[in-house]
Amino acid sequence: MTTHTTLPPERFEADRPHLRAVAYRMLGSLGEAEDAVQETWLRAARADVGDVENLSGWLTTVVSRVCLNMLRSRGTRPEVPLDAQVTEPAAGAREGGDPEEEALLADSVGVALLVVLDTLAPAERLAFVLHDLFAVPFDDIAPMIERTTATTRQLAGRARRRVRGGGPGAPGTSGAFGASAALGTPNTSGTPESGGPDPAASVSAADRARQHRVAGAFLAAARGGDFEALLALLHPDVVLTADRFVVPTPAPVTVSGARSVAEGAMAATGRARFTGLALLDGRVGLAMAPHGRLRLVLMFTIAEDGITGIDVVADRERLDGVEVAVVDPTGAGPTGDERTGAGPISVPVPSWAGDESTKADD
Repeated sequence: MTTHTTLPPERFEADRPHLRAVAYRMLGSLGEAEDAVQETWLRAARADVGDVENLSGWLTTVVSRVCLNMLRSRGTRPEVPLDAQVTEPAAGAREGGDPEEEALLADSVGVALLVVLDTLAPAERLAFVLHDLFAVPFDDIAPMIERTTATTRQLAGRARRRVRGGGPGAPGTSGAFGASAALGTPNTSGTPESGGPDPAASVSAADRARQHRVAGAFLAAARGGDFEALLALLHPDVVLTADRFVVPTPAPVTVSGARSVAEGAMAATGRARFTGLALLDGRVGLAMAPHGRLRLVLMFTIAEDGITGIDVVADRERLDGVEVAVVDPTGAGPTGDERTGAGPISVPVPSWAGDESTKADD
């Protein structure tokens, strides 16, 4: 007579924070991540885990397969008005969750990273998230998407180039990309891929650092409602332009003068919660992305005496033409001491973990 060994609930709870971290980076929505973790528990509770030696790795496999199926069945998510995104988190089923917690989580992961991840095909996203953010070996990722190890490595490399702003066909870049230690647990085990030219190399390091400093200060002042700090950043004759989808309004809006622009920023503190620094066509700006979906960008024109222009874009056609990447003001990747969390984990693939087909085109 065989013995069925079930997973103790307390053992699953010990891994819940890790599983939620994986699911959030895979799905970009706190509500969907919680759903994925709950589905993982339901599947794990029915399984016989008597022969599983590495429960954490096994659970990582299960939640990853659940997320992969969710991504593939997601399709095109309907557009929700901007104000509904930031003031009515219940709109859109489970996507809302706790808006404060969602904003904090997005900030810790990086809004720009979530935006780029939202553009990836499901298999690309899984390969990149598990390998580059959680140091899962390619050999363990490949069976989840039913690809070879070499193909899985290529998928992650393609995603990595998108994260760094090289686009899907740009030359290879290093695996230890210089995004932020807050991205998760970057890869510490693989050999970095061959380097390539920075797509935004025309922007000097000094200019990029100044853009980073000014855009970050603008965001901090807007979030904190610091009117005087906003005024200090703006040129007296600054001009802000916003397309008709930003408010929305029947026609584009132009606002002139530091005080008027600062007052407008003060009125947008709700949107600032879901906004973060991002590379926008190679220059540092701000991207607003509730639930990981790009909804609005702010592009700055910066002179020696302050911000002289702000272009606010919410037009979907224009947004689709903006290349978004993760900000790296120094060009240097994080060192081993800056990385958080444990090293590589092995993730065995249970035969039942993904009962939907994983052979779909990605």
